[in-house]
Amino acid sequence: MPQGKLIVISGPSGAGKTSICNKLLELLPNARWSVSATTRPIRNGEADGESYEFISRDEFLRRKQNGEFLETAEYLGELYGTPLAPIREAVEHGEHIILEIEVQGGKQVAEKMPESIRVFILPPTMETLKARLAGRKTESQQQQAKRLAEADGEIGFARDNRCYDHFVTNDELDSTVAEITRIIDQQ
Repeated sequence: MPQGKLIVISGPSGAGKTSICNKLLELLPNARWSVSATTRPIRNGEADGESYEFISRDEFLRRKQNGEFLETAEYLGELYGTPLAPIREAVEHGEHIILEIEVQGGKQVAEKMPESIRVFILPPTMETLKARLAGRKTESQQQQAKRLAEADGEIGFARDNRCYDHFVTNDELDSTVAEITRIIDQQ
């Protein structure tokens, strides 16, 4: 059986990561999302084991200490991590795993699984990114400005740390997904 691949998609807010990942899931045979673990409370509409694996902070820290996570991050006081064993098992059984994470996590994945395919999604321009964030109508102008500043930092971090093998500009969804699919097929 051919081995599957771990496909890491990262990029700033508004770059189109989730849309790209959803399209890849439709197009790639044997592809599925990676389910992360988190210490944050479960929200309405979420199911344990589907959206996230919801665990206690103590359990999370125990697993982290035991090296059971591929990558971890803390966001707004809550811990998030990608369990390593299910990813390795799925890849060995020919499944493609799609992992949408931030750049710090991408760096950790590059160190622990250098064979992974790591793609950083770029907006066509910062003005386009600004327009996309404004078009969401989910955040204040101040929050959007903060995200734009963070985007600059994330792009710089991704380039400077060489933890991404591929940088793809998301100008048009279908052509972006086609380019990423070619990258996956070539590796």
